[in-house]
This record gives sequence, structure tokens and C-alpha cells, in this order.
Amino acid sequence: MDSNTTVIAPEQLREQQAFCGRIRALWEKRGRVPTAFVDTYGCQQNEADSERIRGMLEACGYTMQADAEGADLVVINTCAVREHAEQRVLGNVGALVHTKRRHPDQRIFLCGCMMGQPQVAEKIRKSYVHVDGVFSTHHLWELPSLLYRVLTGGKRVFATADEPGSIAEGLPVVRSSAFKAWVSVMYGCNNFCSYCIVPYVRGRERSRRPEDVIAEVRQLAEGGCRDITLLGQNVNSYGHDLGLGVDFADLLAELAQIPGDFLLRFMTSHPKDATEKLFDTMAASPKIARHIHLPFQAGNDRVLQAMNRRYTAEQYLALVDYARSVMPDLVLTSDVIVGFPGETDEEFADTLRLVERARCDALFTFLYSPREGTPAARMPDPFTREEKLRRFDRLCALQNRISEEKHAACVGRRLRVLVDGREDGVLTGRTNGNRLVRLTGGDDGWIGRYAEAEITGASTWSLTGRL
Repeated sequence: MDSNTTVIAPEQLREQQAFCGRIRALWEKRGRVPTAFVDTYGCQQNEADSERIRGMLEACGYTMQADAEGADLVVINTCAVREHAEQRVLGNVGALVHTKRRHPDQRIFLCGCMMGQPQVAEKIRKSYVHVDGVFSTHHLWELPSLLYRVLTGGKRVFATADEPGSIAEGLPVVRSSAFKAWVSVMYGCNNFCSYCIVPYVRGRERSRRPEDVIAEVRQLAEGGCRDITLLGQNVNSYGHDLGLGVDFADLLAELAQIPGDFLLRFMTSHPKDATEKLFDTMAASPKIARHIHLPFQAGNDRVLQAMNRRYTAEQYLALVDYARSVMPDLVLTSDVIVGFPGETDEEFADTLRLVERARCDALFTFLYSPREGTPAARMPDPFTREEKLRRFDRLCALQNRISEEKHAACVGRRLRVLVDGREDGVLTGRTNGNRLVRLTGGDDGWIGRYAEAEITGASTWSLTGRL
């Protein structure tokens, strides 16, 4: 894995823009406007990548459609974090052989984290011959030239070489919302948690320069964006590679000075790098959401060491205690892995104790999924899936009780919410702490606006309220 960083030069991006023009000319010569479908799996960073893919495709003359049937181009942006996600992707890619049979000129591209795994790319090459192009996350900015080669040469393209992680500023973006936005502040990861494939497929940490992030957020705020989420595999490492003396808390404080009625969110934070300075910065500004996603993954110190997490359960709880001391209204969410190789019942009991003590508002819980190429995949694992499922059920039951208690405490309060859509006939919104609220008393004119909601009911997963 190449650990260097490549900043894509302006002339390289202009070359890609030229390929966009050539592709538009191809379709104009054919006398029609081409269509594309972009399907995304995985995390918010993948969603942000797909917004740039759509931006480049629109620059190439494509219009977007909602499914693969009949599309001139299908791009599937993949996730490699869990085996289930990979199997879903491969199943759906296999099914595309039928859409391509009905539409022989359809072109199919695969990208994202799965394509950064050499064994997966080779499997696509040999077993999925209806796929026309493959590129890893490092080559995303080259999509126009790769697509042009397929459209004009008729041969498959594979851009999956282990090249330096790149930063390409100025790519066109088609955002999925006019009032909510993802903004990547950094890419890659240096942590090498023993269960995680991300550093191998997304490369080492590389931070965008502060002025580039500030300019993007300022443009969003001036355009009326209300909810801006800063993204990184570990945002708390932001700036360490730049040598500018600017860390993530500094960047956050600077962004909070931008004029406009908006909230800043961020994810994901690693406990080993979360600092009191970060929590103090959050507490000091009303523009920074009172929500932090701070994954602890396990509550036993031996398991945490085997995971290469580099903190203890007590250190995690001390962070939580400090954060709540300066932000009593903090909403805390976290990730937990159940059934890490070698985890005993006694060690899992420590996780339950941490959950009871931390009292997170919500947990994202996962059964351990071995990833080829990671150290954990080679560790002995004597416990059966059935044993792990029993633990999983105990964890979920405990957290559901805590979540219900946390939500019940909101009933009767008035909370500011950003109304963000409609689901099952009612408006939905998000609080400052990112709690979901199902709303009555308003029409679609409220979507994209802040409103005050009186909370009238609660469940494990959401609140109910009226505008």
C-alpha cells in the first residue's frame, strides 16, 4: 500500500473536463441525451463520493434516473466493510446481466472500497464479464477518461493499481439535498484496527487544506444549506499530516464563524484522538451540533487491545464524562462489534457494563465480519454464530431499554428541528442532536426549514411531535 499523498494538479483536472466534452459530443452525434443510474452502498463517505460521480456524469451530458433498467450507464459504488454488503453488491451486479441483455449498449462500472481489494477486482475480471469498467477510490477523479475509453474503444478498463491516495479539489458535485450536505475534510485512515479493511482500500490519512474546506462550507452556507456534516474516517486526526498547526477543533471553530443559519456535524471520531479541546469547541458554539458519534467497539480492555483500538474502557468513559460535563444535552451514539475473535462471555459482560455506564442514546451493533487481509481474520475464533447471536440479542435488549428511557425524557419538551422530508404520510425532522422526529401539523412547505416541535411521544428509534 502506497502511503504517499498525491494532490491532483489543475491541468490533470482540466484534462478530465476535456474528456467530459468529448463524451457530450459523442452523444450529441447520436442525437440523444444519455441516462445514468448511480447506486451507493456503505457509509457517508461513499455517499459523498457518489455525489461527485453524479457531478462528473452530468458534466459528460448524462441525466440521472432512479434505477438500472434502460440506463445507458450504471455505476455501483461499493462497500467493503462487511461481508454481507459485499455479497449484496455481487448479487446485484450479477442481476445486471439481465438488464444488459435487454439493453446491449448499456455500460456498467463498479467503484468504491470493494474495488480496492485485488482479489475482488480479479473476481470481477474473470466472473462478471458484463462489467465494463472498474476503478478504486484513488481513481474516482479519472472517471471521465475511463468512461471515454469504454465508449470509444469497446474494451474493459480496470483502474485499481495501488497508487498514492489522492486529493482532487474542484470536482463537480450533484448533491442529493438542497439543504443538507456532506463535506469531506480528509480521506483514508492510519489506525489499522485489526478487524478493519478501510486503510487498505482507502489509503493513508490525507487532509484537505483548511482554506479549501472553509471555502466549500462558506459556499454551502451562502446557498442556504442548513445541515453540513464534515466527513473523515477519523476526523480527530485532521491536520496531522499538513504541518500547519491546525487540528480538527481549530477547523471546526473556524467553520462555526461562517455567517448563516446552519448546523455543523461531523463523523467519525476515534476515542484515542478525541480531546477536551474538541468538546470545549463544540460547547462554545451554537452552530456545532450537540451530537458525537464516538465508537467504542468493545468494553473489555483485552479485546480492545486485540482490536488495536489504543484506549481502555475507563479512558473512553472519562471522555464521555468530560463531554457531558461541558454539554449536558449531548447526544451520544456509538458502534459495537459483537463476537470479535476470542471474545469470551466474561469479556462480553464488560461490554454490557460499559453500555449501562455510558448510556448512549443509540448504538449501531454488528456481528463481527472477517475481512480477508486484516489481522483479525487470522485469529482463532472458537465461538459459534449462535453463541454470538445470543450475545447480540442481549446487547440490543439493553440498549433498546436505554434508548426508550432517553427518548421518553424528551416528551413534553419543545425542540428545534430541521424538517427534512416526508415518510409514511408524515413530515420528518432532525433535532440538534440528530434525533428523528415524526411530525404532525405542517405541510411540505416546511421541508428544508427549521421549526419548533412540541414532543408528544417517544419510541426506541424516534420521537413524535407537532409543529
